Amino acid sequence: MATYQHTNKKGVSYFLHYKDVTLKGGRVQRIYWFAKEEGGKGTPTELPEGYEVVENDRNGFLAIRKIRK
Repeated sequence: MATYQHTNKKGVSYFLHYKDVTLKGGRVQRIYWFAKEEGGKGTPTELPEGYEVVENDRNGFLAIRKIRK
C-alpha cells in the first residue's frame, strides 16, 4: 500500500498514518495523524475515500476530515 504524502504551506512534507485503538466501552476506532517520518508507531496509509486534507492557517498543522457537501 502506498503512503499519502502532503506538503504544507511552509514546505514541510508529512506522511499520513493510522492506528486502531480500543475505547473504554470496547469499541475499536481508527485514528489518523500526520508525521514527518514514514513509519514509527503507526502504519503508513493512503488518504481514506471520502476524506480531504485541511491545513491550519496559523501553524500549518495538517488534519483530515470528511468531505463536506
